[in-house]
Amino acid sequence: MNDRPSGPTGAEREELARLLPAPAERDLPPGRHLHHKETLMQLIDQDGDRATARPRLLRPAVLLPAAGLALGGVLFTTLAVTGRDEAPRTAATAPAPRGATVLLDRIATVASKSDAIEVTDAQYVYVRTLQAENTGTFGGPVKLGRPGEREVWMAQKSGPVIHEGLIHQDGRYYPIEVGVPDGEKPVGYPAGLNRPTYTWLASLPTDPDALLRRLGAEITADQDARDTPADERDPDQDAFEAIGELLRETLMPPRTAAALYKAAARIPGVSVDSDAVDAAGRHGIGVARDNERAGWRTAWIFDAKSLAYLGERTYLVRDTAMGRKGTVTNTSAVLERAVVDALREKPSTTA
Repeated sequence: MNDRPSGPTGAEREELARLLPAPAERDLPPGRHLHHKETLMQLIDQDGDRATARPRLLRPAVLLPAAGLALGGVLFTTLAVTGRDEAPRTAATAPAPRGATVLLDRIATVASKSDAIEVTDAQYVYVRTLQAENTGTFGGPVKLGRPGEREVWMAQKSGPVIHEGLIHQDGRYYPIEVGVPDGEKPVGYPAGLNRPTYTWLASLPTDPDALLRRLGAEITADQDARDTPADERDPDQDAFEAIGELLRETLMPPRTAAALYKAAARIPGVSVDSDAVDAAGRHGIGVARDNERAGWRTAWIFDAKSLAYLGERTYLVRDTAMGRKGTVTNTSAVLERAVVDALREKPSTTA
């Protein structure tokens, strides 16, 4: 995957030096946490700890542990999609500005040098995160909750599964299950964009344009579940959101991670957020894009020195019903990723 020299050119060094923030000399101010996508989420079933829902992409960063919410169910999203016969606009339009392109290219180079691992169908990908979420009413003013830890175990079986995994949050365990509406025989859900296993991720194209087309096709295939009106679709935002979910919620093969970063550089509107802060208070440099329709900005946050992925945050870029410009809506921080052999097993207990 690494088909270029390992070190940046002189021009790239200058560009990165300009983009990277100075070392932080302050604590994270109160109220600066964020993330967002809650207004895009619809809860399917609210009947306790277990729920059966149409298969959707698990979004651990936006599942809410509020009383009465069926966290065991998989959530629907209103992620906009392209028309069934359309390819993503990203491959045909202008790429991100040079600053973001240079940064994403360097992040891709670092990612490509990570070690690949072996993951079997019988294992689980474990992700531990710290998250502060919007606990306000749907569509109303943001009420940011306190940061809390969440652990997720995701099944890696390639074939269709009903039992996708498990969530541990607020001292309780919530099964993640998929199926079909009431009264019908449950059916399993295969690996794919809505259930991204390590093996499936490794099978994705490593050419950035081909990868964008593949993601566009996966999103389009799910159009019927969302039925989003054509005038509310933004294929570029779709691509950015889909890549962000994969980076945040999976254990990524190195070649795939590098390809995703290079694909992101081809998405119009992607920019650099020079001082982004994750849920753990870690300052870094962000790769961001504005959702013009919703009025918020989402930034993927990377360590300014190592360029390792830290987390994600979202905040309002204009006054909306959710709050004033600058209001943090959600934030996350990835604390640990690993492969384990059983549900509830933690990396520290693995021999």
